[in-house]
Amino acid sequence: MSDLRKIIIDDREVEVDPAMTLIQACEQAGIEVPRFCYHERLSIAGNCRMCLVEVVGGPPKPAASCAMQVKDLRPGPEGAPPVVKTNSPMVKKAREGVMEFLLINHPLDCPICDQGGECDLQDQAMAYGVDFSRFREPKRATTDLDLGPLVETHMTRCISCTRCVRFTTEVAGISQMGQTGRGEDSEITSYLGETLDSNLQGNIIDLCPVGALVSKPYAFTARPWELTKTESIDVMDALGSNIRVDTKGREVMRFLPRNHDGVNEEWLSDKSRFVWDGLRRQRLDTPYIRENGKLRKAGWDEALTAVATAMKGKKVTGLVGDLAPVEAVFALKQLIEGQGGTVECRTDGARLPADNRSAYVGTARIEDIDTAKAIMLIGTNPRDEAPVLNARIRKAWLAGAKIGVIGEAADLTYEYFHLGAGRDGLMGLMEEDHTGAIGKDTVVIIGQGALREADGAAVLAQAMKFAETTESKFLVLHTAAARVGAMDVGAVTEGGLLAAIDGAEVIYNLGADEVDIDAGPFVIYQGSHGDRGAHRADVILPGAAWTEESGLFVNTEGRPQLAARASFPPGQAKENWAILRALSAQLGATLPYDSLTQLRQQLVKDVPHLKKIDTVPENDWVLPELDTPASADFRNAIKDHYLTNPIARASALMAELSAAAKARGASSLAAE
Repeated sequence: MSDLRKIIIDDREVEVDPAMTLIQACEQAGIEVPRFCYHERLSIAGNCRMCLVEVVGGPPKPAASCAMQVKDLRPGPEGAPPVVKTNSPMVKKAREGVMEFLLINHPLDCPICDQGGECDLQDQAMAYGVDFSRFREPKRATTDLDLGPLVETHMTRCISCTRCVRFTTEVAGISQMGQTGRGEDSEITSYLGETLDSNLQGNIIDLCPVGALVSKPYAFTARPWELTKTESIDVMDALGSNIRVDTKGREVMRFLPRNHDGVNEEWLSDKSRFVWDGLRRQRLDTPYIRENGKLRKAGWDEALTAVATAMKGKKVTGLVGDLAPVEAVFALKQLIEGQGGTVECRTDGARLPADNRSAYVGTARIEDIDTAKAIMLIGTNPRDEAPVLNARIRKAWLAGAKIGVIGEAADLTYEYFHLGAGRDGLMGLMEEDHTGAIGKDTVVIIGQGALREADGAAVLAQAMKFAETTESKFLVLHTAAARVGAMDVGAVTEGGLLAAIDGAEVIYNLGADEVDIDAGPFVIYQGSHGDRGAHRADVILPGAAWTEESGLFVNTEGRPQLAARASFPPGQAKENWAILRALSAQLGATLPYDSLTQLRQQLVKDVPHLKKIDTVPENDWVLPELDTPASADFRNAIKDHYLTNPIARASALMAELSAAAKARGASSLAAE
């Protein structure tokens, strides 16, 4: 620890890393320094001057603490530690001056500003400003930008902190925002008035310290003090981003990201952030029974009796959807296997081995990407499949990592070496000498696009062999939030999806809307939305969406996380595990638990690692049997990023974003 350096901040002696900036050292000492432009995950701009501190013995003016490092401080007399003051008269006067300048042109529209109550400028003006202004001239006004359907702009409120510019350029990897003009004419704008082309753009709403960038769908619907805040997990992709669900009464009003360095840092994809309007539409709120080709409303007793009658003595198969919590999958597995049937969760046909966790999860953690020197992407487009993970890969690339891609070429927001479009590229990679990569931090990421065809098991084995040869960490990037948890509890049929459906007389469909079921079998659909699965169903049992019940989800790296209940299901809809428990009683094979707590006790007894919430278990490396894959190109798993599940398809906003993305892809510029 000898490389630490002593400094004195406000009469408090602390030891800090000399590479730290003064604002970071103050944070470590537990002293708050106000800031507008500084953000720990963005480059330093040093342009708001709110974080001024006094360096004793330094220049006779305050210094910007975000832009000065501890190692730049001169020691005091006779080698005494340098002294920094954050609350001296000089600092107080400087902060008041900066705040007065910031408020010169700022409109006094707090009562109608959507940031009211969550505004850094409001808070810091109260804490560090003065109660009057000497400015008497007319205020400056600017025109608002059109950044698209997600971000609403009020650029008159902008204080030019450039956080949005730095985020879109550095993290999101687009170059459409910037600052033009000088002095009073300077303004943040987009290139030629373009709308933003990124699936991470919503993060600039969180970053904006004033009300210049606010959420367009959420605008004027609620104030922060009216909302009930619930910490939960996102299920729109398999990353398991940590979110906060804000509800007003029974309605979900918005999703916000929570900081988790190991998973999503503090970012959230636009789909995850804005999909909440899909929770209000197309909802199933009462049981239905199909008679003479038409669905009619029914009561719970009638519907469960119809299901029990249909299932008794028949060959039953259970299908697990992409958004089902582990508890519901576990209950379904016990129920169906009790009737002599099987359950299958790999509804997209992915050839994932049931008993080898290193092959269906891998050995890498998401944060291993940060320090990787090389990353190999096989059959995946992470920009569509997990946008926040893609931002992490971009961060590694900016730090010097080399990226290789085997599969469809696409704009991933960073440069990469395209090593082939499919299996031939992978086999060619196996024949090359990789001694230069051994001993370096490397990560191999394989996507579902490489595993869905008939030779998926052979592709997986070859990719794992490559990871073993190069001593790389291995990560399977899933597209379904429920998949890893369902694999963990063993919701798999030998032979996969086709073997599970083949000859089934009754199919119990637990929210699997991405599967086409042929005519013939009797179909029971349990889910939250009237989507494809409900259209094919003979009996519909309305279940809760993931925000309406407490549930366990295991993310793509194998980390179990809890999604908490933020609101209640609509109408007569019930929690998913409770429906299965009630049905088991009708079948005369009652499941051995009467509460979610009892179910979880049995679950963690059968699958012990699910008990360790927010911990990534170590997986023993087991290389599957090697086989030669066919000679064909990989096809990415996701065709339309915004419409991958029933909640997203019920969202009007997701439909708008999907249409805009298609239009952008179809229209070429005149210069082309």
